[in-house]
Amino acid sequence: MTKAPAPKPRKPRSKPAAVEADAGIPKTRRPRASGKAAETLDIPPPPRRARPADIAVIGAGPTGLAVALMLVRQGRRVMVHERFATPRPIGAGFLLQPTGLHVLDGLGLTPQVEAVGQRIDHIFGREARRGRVVLDIRYSDLKRPRQAIGIHRAAMFDILYRACVEAGVDFETDREIVAADAGHLIDSGGRRSAAPFNLVIDASGARSAIAAGMGEARRDLAWGALWTTVPWPGAPFDPTALEQVYLGASRMLGVLPCGSLPGDPAPLATFFWSLKTEIWADWHALGLDVWKEHCLRLWPELTPVMDAITDREQMTLASYGHQTLARPVGDRLAILGDAAHSTSPQLGQGVNMGLLDARALADALKRRRDLPTALNDYARARRWHVRLYQALSLGFTPFYQADGRLLPWVRDHVLGKVARLPLAPRLLAATVAGVLLDPRSSEGG
Repeated sequence: MTKAPAPKPRKPRSKPAAVEADAGIPKTRRPRASGKAAETLDIPPPPRRARPADIAVIGAGPTGLAVALMLVRQGRRVMVHERFATPRPIGAGFLLQPTGLHVLDGLGLTPQVEAVGQRIDHIFGREARRGRVVLDIRYSDLKRPRQAIGIHRAAMFDILYRACVEAGVDFETDREIVAADAGHLIDSGGRRSAAPFNLVIDASGARSAIAAGMGEARRDLAWGALWTTVPWPGAPFDPTALEQVYLGASRMLGVLPCGSLPGDPAPLATFFWSLKTEIWADWHALGLDVWKEHCLRLWPELTPVMDAITDREQMTLASYGHQTLARPVGDRLAILGDAAHSTSPQLGQGVNMGLLDARALADALKRRRDLPTALNDYARARRWHVRLYQALSLGFTPFYQADGRLLPWVRDHVLGKVARLPLAPRLLAATVAGVLLDPRSSEGG
């Protein structure tokens, strides 16, 4: 494959703007990390080998790296294309659910994840005014109990990236791919790859330019979140729980234990604050002290978290959208992860769904020698699980992110009681764990 000359790096803009959280793709600027996460990881440079690759992967996020690793281990020649000059993570902590951990089991990476992540037993939420418990989901209620793991994106990236480099994945960086045509890649400068790839895998995230051209309209969601990484605040916070506090459905605060970064044992937490993305400018103008006082009125135990936030630039605004491709495949093309199915993060499925996509595609390519048949198998294998969780996420989100009083009243007084009925705890745990229509039972590895 003939490489086009790399474009000159863009100068970052100084004006704050939103980023797509799950995808890690900035709209107009690169978000600024905070605390320990701002430190540069000791990451080896990506290899640039002379041999041509058979498969192009677009995007060096968890989904892209995972599928590249799976395919190169099958003996295929894979090149990951990343728009940044050096592959790097963007984002804060997230939950690896039992589904995502199942995929990592097959890659032999779960012990490394467990070494830097934090085991999560349950998800706990209460109403701010009266302290009423409105959410208490425990992974021990699952039919096949397994804890989730809170992990920082930088730690997850480090594990997957090093495994890819060791396995022989190629990388081409500092080039933004915006289209794919019968195996040819087209970058933002209009340059087209000279030779076609046998297969192009788009794992570039929720704002994928390739997915945007496949006819499915994206619905931008009104609500997003401000997030940052802080040192673990300690007691009374539970290191094995994702804890949340709600003020109606218009305010949601959360603290997620997310383990540590490679080489630094200091435990971290991700703090997030829900808000409408349209009032980002108002929040920015309000002043940090006023906002911190408001947070402490809702959740007084947040004092050490608030003390760690000393600059508004530590907070990054994440925006979300909802889109589901009817067919995430095309001519020599497969769409994975948020590029194929983006949604609100309320159910915490984003990275996990991407890992499941990667596993399903790798399995289909291993079973089928004919590429169109393999792509159809991949789309069929993921269809109903994806559609179910897209619908659940779209349905649940308004109970936690919305204006008005009716939906939070229903959440607190009706859903809370329903959750205590027989079999309801297992159903809720299965929903959050991602194992409704359990995809693990139909996968190899």
